[in-house]
Amino acid sequence: MKNKKKLAKMEPIKLKNVIINDLFWNPWKNLVKESIIPYQWDALNDRIEGAEPSRTITNFEIAAGRKEGQHYGMVFQDSDLYKWMETVAFSLATEKDEEWEKVFDDVVALIEDAQEKDGYLNTYFSVNYPDQKWTNLKNDHELYCAGHLIEAAVAYYEATSKTQILGVVSKLVDHIRTVLGDKEGQKRGYPGHPEIELALMKLYKATNEAKYIDLCQFFIEERGRRNPVHYYDVELEERGGARRSDNRDYDYYQAHLPVREQQTAEGHAVRATYLYSGMVDLANELEDEELLTVCRTLWENTVNKRMYVTGGIGSSAHEERFTVDYDLPNDRAYTETCAAIALVMWAHRMVQIEANNEYTDVLEKALYNGALSGISLDGKGYFYVNPLEVWPHTANFRHDMRTVKPTRQQWFGCACCPPNIARLLASLGQYIYSVNESEVYVHLFIGGETSFIANDQQVALSQESNYPWDGNVKISLALEIPTIFTVATRIPGWCRHADIFVNGMKKDVPIENGYAKITEQWSDGDTIELLFDMPVEIIRSHPEVRENAGKVALQRGPIIYCLEEQDNGANLQDLSIHTNQTFKVKYEENLLNGVTIIEGKASQTDRKKIEDILYTTKTYPEVERDFKAIPYYAWSNRGENEMTVWIRER
Repeated sequence: MKNKKKLAKMEPIKLKNVIINDLFWNPWKNLVKESIIPYQWDALNDRIEGAEPSRTITNFEIAAGRKEGQHYGMVFQDSDLYKWMETVAFSLATEKDEEWEKVFDDVVALIEDAQEKDGYLNTYFSVNYPDQKWTNLKNDHELYCAGHLIEAAVAYYEATSKTQILGVVSKLVDHIRTVLGDKEGQKRGYPGHPEIELALMKLYKATNEAKYIDLCQFFIEERGRRNPVHYYDVELEERGGARRSDNRDYDYYQAHLPVREQQTAEGHAVRATYLYSGMVDLANELEDEELLTVCRTLWENTVNKRMYVTGGIGSSAHEERFTVDYDLPNDRAYTETCAAIALVMWAHRMVQIEANNEYTDVLEKALYNGALSGISLDGKGYFYVNPLEVWPHTANFRHDMRTVKPTRQQWFGCACCPPNIARLLASLGQYIYSVNESEVYVHLFIGGETSFIANDQQVALSQESNYPWDGNVKISLALEIPTIFTVATRIPGWCRHADIFVNGMKKDVPIENGYAKITEQWSDGDTIELLFDMPVEIIRSHPEVRENAGKVALQRGPIIYCLEEQDNGANLQDLSIHTNQTFKVKYEENLLNGVTIIEGKASQTDRKKIEDILYTTKTYPEVERDFKAIPYYAWSNRGENEMTVWIRER
């Protein structure tokens, strides 16, 4: 591999150099350490009464020879532990904790004991099916699990400088490289569930060892090729017949075409967006404009034709997948929490290259809505599926809505989402800022501090705000020597008007791709104030989204709102709102850990005039009433009740 210049215009400021101190995010940050990490550790050890068993730690103990028994759970059960480990590592990057560091080191020792002498590591196969390793890459998640372990290893190394876990993953990847590749005697295989691609890129950046990027490139370029036979058919024939899910089409695995020929987001939504994230990383490192153009094309199709207003993606419960353009049902929306998280990851990678608020707007939308809805306010309940409309009366009964849960669950047999949302929250700091030699980019408006080098000078930057509840943001700079550099702050796409003040003086600033580029000779104590107008906005869908015909959604700032039965009574679909009214906005400190609500006028059928007849030629009279909307992410924290995002327009 030749050493080439990167495409990226910037690099993210590392997590350990960002301190979050924010009114909105502090409770979540504290929840990660005080509740989520210990709760999920208990779940992995089967100590949560009433929750589905995990047996994840037990599986490793069996594989390590510390216990006897059979592997329990999914083929990808190991990854639940690895994502939890990454969460712990992210937490340690910003705040040292000897107790959790000791637990982590003990887990590394357990994993090391479970690893086979040749480097192979997967408890499902080591314990239950040792003769079936690497025989079903399409379905069996060996590379997916390896990817999540690699991510955890890199995060822990960056947080603590400890290398023991890097030794484990290096040995594992060296084993993989002996089995998979394009040399004689190797299998030309690649993962059915992409993930290892982006993980290998992280390992490459941490170690600067070319073998990791070379393996990533092989997996990405080999996907979907026919040499002359599709690899998944080759391994199927070698197995002597079908085993588990072999009836799925190639597009489910994003293997229907070579990646450079793909133009639409297809198949399993999480797999797709993990793959696209790895493709962006590879394109950047290799300065591969053609591959980056593919990523842009897939992005446009995803966000303009296949994404929900909440930033959720993957509309179908069947195969947890993308379907066709504009197919975005609300009450059957699958929108897996992991998919929204993967969209955040993909968007973050794209903006490093493109420096365009189109990507950070989507990142923010998915973060505050489609991902955050996946966890309860106390950190002990989780949604796997995030619909935009729920009627418990039917969701609890209909077989075709069995994935829709009116309340968050304590844990899942397939528990990929709980540790995934945990690692997103723990790593939030790395999404806020990026830098290059002469610019610092402010992507998200989250209070706290960071430091960076600009034109060879050390600079400290702090943010203060009450975002997302109001649009006033103050940025302060601290530096010893006056220095010329650019502060490039995002102007959110939802904001119709923004004012910028530098040291109290209003300034007209050039806007490039949605970023206000403020270039000054900055001195110690200089300030930037951003004033974003934040009215209630009426959102309407593209006419092709048939589910939303005649309906609107409410948005204020980055927050999408919904109606809950708790505030508005039953049968929310009978309620219609007047869109030409002036809405009331009010912060309620004691509601849902403190949220800004929207109140206004609506109309609803006069319940007193309804006859007990299913169909009629009569027109029922309506009555005017008040309505109250809460942030979508906070719904279902007050018990089982109806919810809807899209509301009939009056």
